[in-house]
Amino acid sequence: MKQLRIVRDATLPFVGLAIVGVSWWLATDVVAAPGSFASRFAPGPAFRALGELVASGALWPHVLASAQRVALGLLISAALGIPLGVAIGSIRWVSRMLGPVIQVLRMVSPLAWMPLALLVFGAGTRSVVFLLVMASTWPILLSTVDGVARLDPRWTQVGRSLGASRWELVRYVVWPGVRPRVLAGLRLAVGVAWIVLVPAEMLGVDSGLGYAILDARDRLDYGELMAMLLVIAVCGIVLDGMARSLFREPRRRARRLARPAAEMAVVEQRSRP
Repeated sequence: MKQLRIVRDATLPFVGLAIVGVSWWLATDVVAAPGSFASRFAPGPAFRALGELVASGALWPHVLASAQRVALGLLISAALGIPLGVAIGSIRWVSRMLGPVIQVLRMVSPLAWMPLALLVFGAGTRSVVFLLVMASTWPILLSTVDGVARLDPRWTQVGRSLGASRWELVRYVVWPGVRPRVLAGLRLAVGVAWIVLVPAEMLGVDSGLGYAILDARDRLDYGELMAMLLVIAVCGIVLDGMARSLFREPRRRARRLARPAAEMAVVEQRSRP
């Protein structure tokens, strides 16, 4: 019975993908009239175009350019969001000062910054990275703030009683405690950045998956357009899987590192008269 459940759980995702594929084929090949506009988006032309892109090597420069922009955007977002989140979560006056500003900024759609990005940075990679930063900083920052807010205050009390400096408290007590939340925010930021990437790459760049879709549309190559949509979907799944595998083990390590601090806090509490 357990083996059947394992097989069922393993095959269900493929069943869902098969349903989507069959629905796509029915809508564009069976229901649509031959030669109609909808038939141009059928699976046959899309997979032929995908094979040609892979065989010719024209696909890989676009994938590489998009991956580099996402990596740079996430790196800047983490460098901004994690320290700022720790400061907001642990220092009251910083939270009161920056809290309303963050709430206002995060409610603005990242794509609404497009005109400002073009005016300040011009068309190109810098504008794309700016939009990615405006999209992915908030999940990281808010997850960090939430992680700091959930810390047991006895942990820091024990650290101070042992003579730990502020940096030692952050390194050995705060960071192990908030790391699971930070990594969850990073994984969420990866998905958000990948979603914003495609429209952002329509800002005058000459490479990337978003540019490739726009170029295929301008050339009226609808098979290639659908092929690029498939590539974006597959790359997004791979990226999410990589984020999940990279963040799983550190999350367990964070719990192990945080446990001694919690135990010390309990011992300290019990030892008081």
